[in-house]
Amino acid sequence: MPLIPKELFAAYQEHDREITIRKTRWGCWLGIGMVPLFGGLDWYVYPDHAFDFFLLRLLCSALMAGLALVLSTPFGKKYYHFQGGVLLFLPSATIAWMIAATEGSASPYYAGLTLVLLVLAVVLDWPFWQSVASVGLVLLLYVSACWLSPAAFDGSLFLSNLFFLVSSGIAIIAGTYFHSRVRAREFVSRSELDQSRKALEVSLQQLKENELQLVQSEKLASLGRMSAGIIHEINNPLNYATTGLFTLRKKGRHLPAEQQADYTEILTDVEDGLKRVQTIVSDLRMFTHPDTEQQDEVEVAEVVTLALRFLSNEWRDRVQIEQQLAEHQTIRANKNKLIQVLVNLLQNSLDALKSKPPTPGEPPTIWIKSRVENGQNLLSVRDNGGGIDPKHLGKIFDPFFTTREVGAGMGLGLSICYRILQESGGKITVQSEPGKFCEFTLAFPASPAPTAH
Repeated sequence: MPLIPKELFAAYQEHDREITIRKTRWGCWLGIGMVPLFGGLDWYVYPDHAFDFFLLRLLCSALMAGLALVLSTPFGKKYYHFQGGVLLFLPSATIAWMIAATEGSASPYYAGLTLVLLVLAVVLDWPFWQSVASVGLVLLLYVSACWLSPAAFDGSLFLSNLFFLVSSGIAIIAGTYFHSRVRAREFVSRSELDQSRKALEVSLQQLKENELQLVQSEKLASLGRMSAGIIHEINNPLNYATTGLFTLRKKGRHLPAEQQADYTEILTDVEDGLKRVQTIVSDLRMFTHPDTEQQDEVEVAEVVTLALRFLSNEWRDRVQIEQQLAEHQTIRANKNKLIQVLVNLLQNSLDALKSKPPTPGEPPTIWIKSRVENGQNLLSVRDNGGGIDPKHLGKIFDPFFTTREVGAGMGLGLSICYRILQESGGKITVQSEPGKFCEFTLAFPASPAPTAH
């Protein structure tokens, strides 16, 4: 038999066991039917022994029926090759007993041993060494039957019959040898073909995802260029409005005293609105800034505020945000990338809260916490959404892994977060309990204490 590659050996053994057990069971049912049928031959050849032989044939069939049942047990499945040997032994021993009880070396029943070998060799797909052992067992049974028979020993017939049995056995051994090689080669070829097909499917899927990613990247690049133009266009009217507010404040001094309070309040509201627009524009400018590699000491509270502001339209009036941030905590990281990580985690939490049915007395909530612990800056995002299935926890940071429907995401968000944390010398971990919560924790090396001058 050709050598099976190590990576396929276990699979081949399982494949061989399933087929051999199934065919051994077929062989049992075939023997159960055929062995009693040959009882008709006994009435013509040995009528004096016909009744005893028929009882013996029924016993052989009953034992093969028991063997068929044993094959369904853990013992039978473990020693399946041994069961094939037992299946051969039962009819062969039955025929050998008939040979010994009649004419011994002159009995024509030696042909039945050849028939048993041929039928079982075809049905069971014996491996090489099992075929050798089976042929040897049949020859031993025949020699023993002739030797123990009380009938006169006929050397010429014995040698003739033995030669026929040996020749048939050699043909069976050669056939099973080449057939077992073909079986193994076919299994290896089919396994390699399956692996190639799966690899091709994965490659095609990755090409498709890469194409989608490139399209998305181009969209983001276009959005960045468009945002830069919009920022510039918005800044101009903002500057005009700011200048106009300054003028209005100066002119307001000439209003009657009773109108001063309302006038000042209105101007303050307008000024607050302009400052808010300026803050949004500033955030957009920072988020589309080309410098994405520089790392600085970033205020945790500021980054959290910016991330929440980007998603304010999705969570405001729908989800409670609970913040427990350490005062004046800083993390050495790239500000834009850290915002990107937080936006991604918050978006995932919002999606999880949308898909989870509401729980009475438990409003949808996201907790954002930060602390310094054991020489690390920790920042966590936790939600009371549907959580993550335990079987997916080991894959969620893999590129292109997603449990969302087709078109709802490419499975790149968490893998990008994982890479960003690695670039910053940190790590991201997850804890989850399906149906209750999911919590992502970002861990960064603690920032060094400022040096006293």
